[in-house]
Amino acid sequence: MRKVAQALVASVNISDRKGEKKIPVTECFVDQNGLECDAHRGGWHRQVSLLDLNRIIEFCSVDSGISFGSFAENITFLSDAGFNFEKGDVIKFDSGLILEVTQLGKICHDRCNIYEQVGRCIMPEFGVFARVKNPGRVRTGDHFRVNRA
Repeated sequence: MRKVAQALVASVNISDRKGEKKIPVTECFVDQNGLECDAHRGGWHRQVSLLDLNRIIEFCSVDSGISFGSFAENITFLSDAGFNFEKGDVIKFDSGLILEVTQLGKICHDRCNIYEQVGRCIMPEFGVFARVKNPGRVRTGDHFRVNRA
């Protein structure tokens, strides 16, 4: 595996209901099912969602009222400009947490609460979804690197 990018965790976000904005927290433990206290945790391929802050800035106007977690992402991060994930990339956090990218983007079947509140959704195009390979803690300010086979 070779390192292809590194990033900084700008925000960690959780919510107890699906289809709603997430609330920023300082840190959260991530077990084999995803982030503790988050509605999307479970034994499936989208245990953790990530979204690049650069993409949010490109997507939204300055006065949009968007905040961390507005698009229901678990981890908002700041990456090297122009970096794109690939399915199978391995994300290694300084804390020992390891994620594997399982899906890029998603299909939105309905206009969920997020779409209604924000007016559009970024996750179908720029959302990154992953499953947990090694549990660990994620904190705002942590760094991670992305490795590609």
